[in-house]
Amino acid sequence: QVQLVESGGGLVQPGGSLRLSCTASATIFSIRAMGWYRQAPGKQREFVATIERARTTTNYADSVKGRFTISRDNAKNTVYLQMNNLKPEDTAVYYCNSVPPLPGWGQGTQVTVSS
Repeated sequence: QVQLVESGGGLVQPGGSLRLSCTASATIFSIRAMGWYRQAPGKQREFVATIERARTTTNYADSVKGRFTISRDNAKNTVYLQMNNLKPEDTAVYYCNSVPPLPGWGQGTQVTVSS
């Protein structure tokens, strides 16, 4: 069964920063690319960023390019999302999963950007 535990969300003012973390099952983490996804109220879940297992290739949604950085620590089965210059439109529940995503999402972590 997929095990994904996200953390690090919170309330931040526009222009602020947050760092999200996600610990995944070793069986998933060891063989798959990982990604961050988000779901804003009333909207579908969307892709945010991905990183290959070898950490050599990353990919970002156009809306977060230049502001967000995805990274991973394979020894800790953990993927991170450093979010800088946050905007109100970044407000959402953030999830991690493999790429492509497997059934069974974690609880997510809420990010709220508001003054």
